[in-house]
Amino acid sequence: MAGKTPQDTSRQARIAEMRRAEKARDRRNKIIAITVSSAVVAGLIGFGAWVLIDQKQKEKDAEAARKAPVNGEQTWEAKDLGRKHVETPVKYEMNPPVGGDHNPRWMNCNGDVYKNPIPEVNAVHSLEHGAVWVTYNEKAAQGDLDKLAETVGKTPYTLMSPVKEQTGAIMLSAWGKQLTVDNASDPRVAQFFTKYVQGPQTPEPGAACTNGLADK
Repeated sequence: MAGKTPQDTSRQARIAEMRRAEKARDRRNKIIAITVSSAVVAGLIGFGAWVLIDQKQKEKDAEAARKAPVNGEQTWEAKDLGRKHVETPVKYEMNPPVGGDHNPRWMNCNGDVYKNPIPEVNAVHSLEHGAVWVTYNEKAAQGDLDKLAETVGKTPYTLMSPVKEQTGAIMLSAWGKQLTVDNASDPRVAQFFTKYVQGPQTPEPGAACTNGLADK
């Protein structure tokens, strides 16, 4: 058999070098792919952890906000508020009342806006069911009343009515809680709704706010 010519040796050497270069490229590509995949996975894990931590922090902040009192609110201890059902008139120590003995029938409080004064003894029963009662007198601006009526109208477990003798222009009452504000834009209005509509102060959470007394 004839020996290899210099051309054959050179060609084989080039082929071998090409194969080595191809293998080197394959190794580099695998290393790059693994590195990129690892970075992506690490990024996803890191992002997921950040989202989880952020969500937990938001939940803690929301829970803290729920527990914190609304600035300026007045509070009456539940033990000092009667809860008997009575058919006779009741004299309340605050106006509007935030609790006490009351009529067996509640005022409808499924976002009900009453144009005329309503019986206190029925409204207090609504508070017992977890409603927030928005009241106002002649000091309140019509624009504020319109805004409050809109909010109440779309919020279950709320009701609204005039109370001429109250001291504040606008007052919000829940069972054992009361807040006075000058206008509907006060951010504490939304805070009071969030905290006390079916809030932790409710003696009978989930009780009905419909099929009661409707006096519009």
